[in-house]
Amino acid sequence: MRAGQGAEMVKVAVIEDDVPTSNQLRGWIETARPGAVVDQWFTRDDAAAAIEREVYDLVVLDIELGRERHAGVAIINAINKRRGTPVLVVSGMPASIYRSIMKALDAWDYLQKSDFAEQEFIETVLDMLRSAKARLPSVPAAVVPGEVELSLDPLRQNSPLWRGERVNLPLTAQRILAALYQKRGQVVSYDELFQVVKSGRNRDNVRKHVSTIREAFREIDPAFDCIENVPMRGFRWTTD
Repeated sequence: MRAGQGAEMVKVAVIEDDVPTSNQLRGWIETARPGAVVDQWFTRDDAAAAIEREVYDLVVLDIELGRERHAGVAIINAINKRRGTPVLVVSGMPASIYRSIMKALDAWDYLQKSDFAEQEFIETVLDMLRSAKARLPSVPAAVVPGEVELSLDPLRQNSPLWRGERVNLPLTAQRILAALYQKRGQVVSYDELFQVVKSGRNRDNVRKHVSTIREAFREIDPAFDCIENVPMRGFRWTTD
């Protein structure tokens, strides 16, 4: 169940009851990080026992394991209680329903099996491993009129926080938000935003992600209006 070890060992758990899918995910991880140690677990009990005794850099898991429809939820909760290891959920369940649920459980991201390709999976895994290694500090919160604060944390999925409340966003939307906030007060061009969008690098797709960001913030703060559309150029995070 283990790949050969490299100079910088990375240890990953793949928790998936379908053997071909598990092997495919393992192969993609080993492509992304040659030398990674990949443990494969096929049942909730085996996975839970491994989480108790092993230290993983990343966990990739399905929600359904055997006849247990939500076994993955219990495993995520166990992970969060111990070490807070980054978790990537890969499931056949509809992303429109389950992504927000997994975000609320502090999973890093959610990929629906029928809707992503190898490259997207690999790029997501590499992003997670880089962030886990770096343990980057949170971007300092900026105080804007009315003492409204935004804080971003590239590692933990319980961020960003707006007025102290978690904003549930997909990974790509988080990248776009970080790009806008880093250059707050300045226009961030479409070309710059294309650099943080892993697929669908076109203006319509970027606008959809920005719309998702706005909607997520307005669920918390109906008056949110900090992202300005700059016609023909891009977007700007404004505190005006």
